[in-house]
Amino acid sequence: MPVGPLAAVLRDAPMTRVSHALTRPLRARSALRAFLNGEAVSGIVLMLAAAAAMIVANSPLANDYFALLQWHVGPLSVLHWIDDALMALFFLLVGLEIKCELVDGHLSSWSDRALPTIAAASGMAVPALIYLFVVAGSPGLARGWAIPSATDIAFAIGVMALLGPRVPASLKLFLTTVAIVDDMGAVVVIALAYTASIGGVALLAAAAIMGVMAVLGRRGVTRLWPYLLLSVALWGAVWMSGVHATIAGVLAALMIPIRCSPGAPDDARSPLHRLEHGLQPWVAFLVVPVFGFANAGVSLAGVGVATLLQPLPLGVAAGLAIGKQLGVFGAVAAAVRFGWAQRPRDASWVQIYGAALLCGIGFTMSLFIGGLAFADAAHVDAVKIGVLAGSLLSAAAGFAVLRLASFRRVPR
Repeated sequence: MPVGPLAAVLRDAPMTRVSHALTRPLRARSALRAFLNGEAVSGIVLMLAAAAAMIVANSPLANDYFALLQWHVGPLSVLHWIDDALMALFFLLVGLEIKCELVDGHLSSWSDRALPTIAAASGMAVPALIYLFVVAGSPGLARGWAIPSATDIAFAIGVMALLGPRVPASLKLFLTTVAIVDDMGAVVVIALAYTASIGGVALLAAAAIMGVMAVLGRRGVTRLWPYLLLSVALWGAVWMSGVHATIAGVLAALMIPIRCSPGAPDDARSPLHRLEHGLQPWVAFLVVPVFGFANAGVSLAGVGVATLLQPLPLGVAAGLAIGKQLGVFGAVAAAVRFGWAQRPRDASWVQIYGAALLCGIGFTMSLFIGGLAFADAAHVDAVKIGVLAGSLLSAAAGFAVLRLASFRRVPR
């Protein structure tokens, strides 16, 4: 999602070191390794886009910025085209990565997926409970329970990348797999919790399109263009059905055929891998930064400590900054203590705690869910403030803990 002048700062450890650092080595030239490298740079770009949005939203250009986002192009505003259509590409990439890792990667067996699954499940549940506790007694705010439950892969990996080889490769892989499982949960939440009504005819049309894609896969069609055309039709059917249109990206990804190549580089004949590698830079350097620029802008006029202490922003910030670390780190400690899973190789408990803190960076997905949970501008702005506060606090704390852990070897 190589890297020019930033390469010296963002490069990972050499493959010889990486292969010894992981319990299960990353495959050379694999989609996951490209994902790790790309997400690191994408995270930096996303930070810059978010910062630019905040600057513009608090400058003389603010009125033009907000007016442009509400300008209608056809049936949707610019903001909705970004959130509903452009972000479908983001969800398509998420779906491709999920399928790849479940079928042919580091989540293909229970022993591999046990720890990230347990950590992600707890890391979604605890923030939601903390949010509900904070907003209890405030009518209508319970609808936002899922906002602090998601982790932003790009942002988190971007922060971790700033530490370079000080962070064990196994910890980067752990954080990525937790975020991938986290994304699975977020997709289910979006589909079930934020769908007001369902159009049966459109939903049947979507199912029929998926059926055609499945038939193409069974017949061995490996060219991508038929799947891409059908994916566009699938997006339209899902959009008309009432289910959020971005779910079409995940559904389409499930229908893309994959050629497995265990322990080897990704098969060049695999449609899924070709699409994933081709889509990744567009999502990293166009889709996610554009979304961040369009959604992170919020006016800070009159915003103070009292604003942050309001139930909605406080619930979101507390869910991210407190709930995520408690949920993820507590789950890892429990899983290792009871023998359900092994902790990441060569990673100390302090480093694992630092990674758990970084899981509290919920930027992209949290902003996305916040826009689904609340329609009025006041609530959406309050969500943005909470997401920014919780994510920045988590990023700073996680970076500090991982940096501190690198100064001395912590006993295992």
